[in-house]
Amino acid sequence: MKKIAIFAKVHDPRCLGVAEELIEWLAARGVTAHVEEHLSRRLRRTTLAESAESSEVARDADLVVVLGGDGTLIAAARLIGEQDVPILAVNLGSLGFLTEITLDELYPSMERCLAGDFEVTERMMLLASVERAGEVIELHRVLNDVVINKGALARIIDMETSVNGRYLTTFKADGLILSTPTGSTGYSLSANGPIIHPELACISITPICPHTLTNRPLVVDSGAQIDIKLNYAPDESVFLTLDGQVGMKLLSGDVVQIRKAPHVTRLIQSRSKDYFEVLRTKLKWGER
Repeated sequence: MKKIAIFAKVHDPRCLGVAEELIEWLAARGVTAHVEEHLSRRLRRTTLAESAESSEVARDADLVVVLGGDGTLIAAARLIGEQDVPILAVNLGSLGFLTEITLDELYPSMERCLAGDFEVTERMMLLASVERAGEVIELHRVLNDVVINKGALARIIDMETSVNGRYLTTFKADGLILSTPTGSTGYSLSANGPIIHPELACISITPICPHTLTNRPLVVDSGAQIDIKLNYAPDESVFLTLDGQVGMKLLSGDVVQIRKAPHVTRLIQSRSKDYFEVLRTKLKWGER
């Protein structure tokens, strides 16, 4: 490996310190570190690293290292987009469902990565588009989830939902969560959605506080196209949120379309733990 891109949680001094140490470690091994522009501005020593715009920093990289929590990883995954590059996600946050690598494992893992000795798990992503008056006005890629949610004072939203052109139902609820298997342990889980193994290929549809109590979470095939047409009073506020990080206000009559993205996020696996251990640890299963 000759070029490694680094993303970090830029407002966390601990992450900045680890990033600077990693850049020096890579330079001593003849590897060029590329850092995204926001991180570059906060580093004390930048002579050993090259800087680029966030969307370009991983271009032609052999590896991406993410220092932070799940939120930092999710943001990096959206920026990397169609670039087929593995990600080593190091947990410097709190929960860490996705960032499996601990700080103690960072440099042993880096040694194995430089030697090409690592395993990758592929995580499905979604494409979310918003159509207004027959025109697509927004198109976004997400790793975790797409959420339609009402404002604080809005009434229940009518969400006419179809799958592959076939009418499913009109959800009357506070909102709707469309989640990948990776995102099933996020917002969807808090709304009583199912936990789905991240290597499966499917999409979960989870209503938020549905008016009809028999509306339950539904899992459909990853090849499904899901269309949601919104209907509510024009003076109410409804929002679309992508991975909990990017959002926009929706209008009554908008159609939100969800489908599988043509590319995946490639995560380097930890050798010290598996997915089920992560679940047991993070969800405190077996504890009394």
